[in-house]
Amino acid sequence: MSEELYTFYKFEEACEKFPDNPAIVFLGEFITYRRLKEWIDRFATALTNLGVHHGDKVMIYIPNSPQWIIANFAIQKIGAAVVPVSPIYTSFEIEYMANDAEVSTILCLDTNFGYVNEILKRTSVRNIIVTNIADLVPVWKRALGRLFDKIPTGKVEKKKGIHAFRSLLKKYPPNPPRVAIDPSKDLAYIMYTGGTTGFPKGVPGNHLGEVTYIRDIMEDVIGERTTPGHDVILMINPLFHIMAKGFMIAFGLNFGNKIVLMPQPQVDAILKAVERYKARWMLGVPTLYRMILENDRLDQYDLSSLKYCYCGGDVLPAEVFRRWREYTGYPIYQVYGSTEAGHVMYSRLDTEPDANTVGLPLKSRECLIVDPETLIPVKKGESGELLVTSKENLKYYWKKPDETKRSYVEVRGKIFYRMGDFLRQREDDQFQFVERTADIIKYKAYRVSASEVEAVLQDHPTVVGACVVGVPDERVGERIKAIVVLKEDARGVGGTELTKWCRERLAPYKIPHYIEFRDMLPKSKVGKLLRREIREEERRRQDN
Repeated sequence: MSEELYTFYKFEEACEKFPDNPAIVFLGEFITYRRLKEWIDRFATALTNLGVHHGDKVMIYIPNSPQWIIANFAIQKIGAAVVPVSPIYTSFEIEYMANDAEVSTILCLDTNFGYVNEILKRTSVRNIIVTNIADLVPVWKRALGRLFDKIPTGKVEKKKGIHAFRSLLKKYPPNPPRVAIDPSKDLAYIMYTGGTTGFPKGVPGNHLGEVTYIRDIMEDVIGERTTPGHDVILMINPLFHIMAKGFMIAFGLNFGNKIVLMPQPQVDAILKAVERYKARWMLGVPTLYRMILENDRLDQYDLSSLKYCYCGGDVLPAEVFRRWREYTGYPIYQVYGSTEAGHVMYSRLDTEPDANTVGLPLKSRECLIVDPETLIPVKKGESGELLVTSKENLKYYWKKPDETKRSYVEVRGKIFYRMGDFLRQREDDQFQFVERTADIIKYKAYRVSASEVEAVLQDHPTVVGACVVGVPDERVGERIKAIVVLKEDARGVGGTELTKWCRERLAPYKIPHYIEFRDMLPKSKVGKLLRREIREEERRRQDN
């Protein structure tokens, strides 16, 4: 395995060095590194026999589970690309992404099979591989879980092109073909993020771009603070996000450490897992840390093992940072990045962090803070838009040249990605978050594209205009509010009908919490929607 494929190399090295160590703990079951590697190789063999080849796209449409990890490594091992998506997406969203990414195979839960089956004839999907969340736990535990209605199951049709995940692992040997991979050109994944035109954007990533930041984290952030093969990492964030996936590989699997994988972010289950498995490392979002601190039973759990807690995905409130430090005796460190740029900055473990800073850039990432209009770098200490580049990363959106031109710019002879966030660099070189773009709403751990929600609303036959903004909420970050203009002859259309319309077309976390009707929306002289005016109006309303 070449050094360019560092992730594969280090993971397989860990499998050889710690074969009998637990790699994953899931629903109380331990999966060793030997078993995990065998299952990855079996699934890679199965995919090849189903006709998945180098360059094909395979969608992973399941929640956190061993199956997710197995599929991710197996797909990339045979030179195919992973298309990870949220398991709560609707058929409307799945159909768009499957067609846009030219997906040939989908791995889904049995409870989501209906959504995938619904779109089958309208896509190029040839294979559906179906799994249950408890597929890889013992038979007696599955039976008990179903008896007490703890394990949801879905109805799956038996027809050509439908395959059971567990059956594939049993049927095929752990002998996948050796595939030549060009780490700088071959796609490792296509991840979807919000678009400014109403459609999610596919972000392609090559193998080299992915492994460089993982290597940076292992060498410059973690260093000797972990004992390979003996540490415990609690993974709660969804693996279909680049932050969680990279964290899991860098802090856990590549060191031969134990990953305690949580299928859902249930606070009591999380606290019990910390106590039971003596987790030392954890990744969360601000909302999760707040939920833990506000849990009525917090004092019933022993969290003394937790030492290195990272936070990302949204602004960390100073109050949450302070309360966590007071309760645990340890700070919350930060990670900052995006789907397009990968992991960009980390708080360093040898420096006392604070809530206002997102850390220092990883060595493979170059950061500039510029005036957003001129793209001229500002002086240190001044606020500006953050630009990020890496020589290894791909610098375009999948099939979206207009979005690419809007988000990728040339500065000093290099192509940078416009993060849209406003930061400043302090005298100690750490970066401080100032403000984010108005086009992205942060609800809980999710990034919601205002334009995507607006586009769905405007598809309703009675809607002529819509503006979606985030309303600050200390518990969840922001609530989603939609300002809607109806046609003059619209009759009997209210918030209930529009909410139902959105629910049929969007994942639950994208549904507006409030809908307000107006006669007109604020726009610029060239007709551009002025979301900032609406946001400022909402803030003034909250302050009064």
